[in-house]
Amino acid sequence: MTRNEIISVLGPVDEAVIADVALTGASLKELHEAVAWIGADEALVNEGHALPSARVARLIEILEPPEDEPEAPGGME
Repeated sequence: MTRNEIISVLGPVDEAVIADVALTGASLKELHEAVAWIGADEALVNEGHALPSARVARLIEILEPPEDEPEAPGGME
């Protein structure tokens, strides 16, 4: 996945986040899936979606703020 592809999905994010996402080897589809899980994990489970793959789970770890820190305004910055 290219830097521009990552930015097209996540918007403006820190270069370290871009590097971490790229290092996972995930596809653009997997990045979209991770973003969907972050936004609506309970709804996806209720709809019967399979749990995220290991790569998607790693992307979720990278993109979600730690539970003890509030999310940055405007999303995943």
